[in-house]
Amino acid sequence: MILTCRHICSGWFLLISLCLFSAQARAQIETEADYAFLLDADTQTVLFEKKADELMQPASMSKLMTLAVVFEALEEGKITLQTDFPVSENAWRTGGAPSGTSAMFAPLNTRVTVEDLLQGIVVQSGNDACIILAEGLAGSEEAFAQMMTDHARRIGITKSTFGNSTGLPHPKQLMTARELAKLAAHVITKYPKYYPYFAQKEFRYRKHIFYNRNPLIYANIGADGLKTGFTEESGYGIVGSAVLDGRRLVVVQNGVKTQNGRKEDAVRMLNWGFRNFEKFALFNADEIVGEALVWGGQQRYVKLRGDGGVRMLLPKNIKQRKLRGEIVYLGPVIAPVKEGERVGELRVTSDNGITSSAPLFAAESVEGAGIIRQGFDSALSLAFGWLIHRHSHQEE
Repeated sequence: MILTCRHICSGWFLLISLCLFSAQARAQIETEADYAFLLDADTQTVLFEKKADELMQPASMSKLMTLAVVFEALEEGKITLQTDFPVSENAWRTGGAPSGTSAMFAPLNTRVTVEDLLQGIVVQSGNDACIILAEGLAGSEEAFAQMMTDHARRIGITKSTFGNSTGLPHPKQLMTARELAKLAAHVITKYPKYYPYFAQKEFRYRKHIFYNRNPLIYANIGADGLKTGFTEESGYGIVGSAVLDGRRLVVVQNGVKTQNGRKEDAVRMLNWGFRNFEKFALFNADEIVGEALVWGGQQRYVKLRGDGGVRMLLPKNIKQRKLRGEIVYLGPVIAPVKEGERVGELRVTSDNGITSSAPLFAAESVEGAGIIRQGFDSALSLAFGWLIHRHSHQEE
């Protein structure tokens, strides 16, 4: 593949515009959801978004964070699946039978194992199960909600906040569609031991038989989780995931008007994502993708390559239109640089705004230069960095 490049450099930012082929124009998918997000989990490519960064009431979809905290406690050995917790009056009254909300109907003053509580949350969306776990792990639901927010920050979820373990209406219970998708991908990849619970179609507890409320797992589209949500304030929502031909997509929707509309819209969006995108080889293993500016090195630039080539998820039916390509790194890249060291990433954006990225690595080593060269590079950055940085934003 022959590429022409224009380098725009500063000590902290590099943007390279590449002349590439591009995708044939396609009609965007439409959704009745107020908030929506579609993610290719393996490549982290965003295929569709609608109000994805606006905070919303997530309802029971926020139970994914409750589950993530419990999964972490299991992995760290703080509890086991056989650990049992008591059913307090608060859990029974606030989230159990008297509450009139979704519940696994754990009887007051009994004890329930963690494994049953997990299934009660995943399959039945039991609010009582959430509160029992919250009180058992943190002493109170308020303290557990803080654990949820702390856990979110540790995994890079920065905007969402939590006021309870259940998703029942609360002024602090707020999430974004993008961060729900990120949380779902985290649960899938970080806790594969527990993820099969999400595909479980029924759960038997005492005299009850509960059936999984996630409509996607009955839709024959390769779906294997995750969680639905509904309140009068938020409308119908879903976080779902499906796998087809080795590709995993994560869909998030909220604010759908009807239960059937939620299922149909999510299925349509997943099918659209699977049909309209595929991986393309942009560079072979031995091809140089571009260069990155090196600070204080014996040479000014280091050549970049992919990890065994560069493959990206892009729209199908690529023809003669243009894709926008950028090589981006935060820096400066400081010498010495070792061959194989990750330096930045290649981002390619299609004509409908869909961006895919792939990591880039140093294709050669660059040794450090003497103090005179380092001083020259520092002076160059101070003298021209502000001007070049501004120009790079004009190019975006």
